[in-house]
Amino acid sequence: MSLPATETIAFRMNMNPGQGEEYRRRHDDLWPALSEALIAAGVIDYRIFLDPQSDHLFAVMTRRVDHTLADLPGTDVMQRWWAMMADIMQAGPDNVPVQVDLDPVFHLRAPGL
Repeated sequence: MSLPATETIAFRMNMNPGQGEEYRRRHDDLWPALSEALIAAGVIDYRIFLDPQSDHLFAVMTRRVDHTLADLPGTDVMQRWWAMMADIMQAGPDNVPVQVDLDPVFHLRAPGL
């Protein structure tokens, strides 16, 4: 059995100043329904890093190339999560976090992986 084809993307989000611990706390308590929805939509690995000096969040996501992430904004669980997070991060009027895609410029992979 072969593994599905994957791709890795990265993007930046902006947290409101001083909200690092609250952001971490909320993600430590990530709702099981949201985790399940992300995995069902094709997420294989999702990491978010905080730059505490700028309050920027840097996300790296590996997903199946046949992912269905574009469908998540229409789900109740995603809408509720974004509404809950809107008070601690920069978001649009629909509570969708402001996201800036990052361009890949370097990749090192160990031989044989």
